[in-house]
Amino acid sequence: QVQLVESGGGLVQAGGSLRLSCAASGRTSGYMLGWFRQAPGKEREFVAHIGWNGFGARVTDSVKGRFTISADNAKKTVLLQMNNLKPEDTAEYYCNAGFRSGSFQNDYWGQGTQVTVSS
Repeated sequence: QVQLVESGGGLVQAGGSLRLSCAASGRTSGYMLGWFRQAPGKEREFVAHIGWNGFGARVTDSVKGRFTISADNAKKTVLLQMNNLKPEDTAEYYCNAGFRSGSFQNDYWGQGTQVTVSS
């Protein structure tokens, strides 16, 4: 069983920064760790992910140049540094541990942390 605990959300003005942290416990070897977000009335969308060794780091186009994902394997923590935040970044952010192999997939989710960006 994998547990994911997020922290670091909050209220910030446009142009500001926040850093989200996700602490993982349990067997996460082979999983990609990352972040999704869901705004009110919208579907949950991918934001970024990374492997524990830094392999395969990727962020979605809408946050490129503003968000950076990093992983600390020793601390089993994944960070999402969010700079130059925009009102459209307002959403509930969820930490995700995802495993894909052929037709098999498995996902674990954190409880979510709210990010609100005021204009």
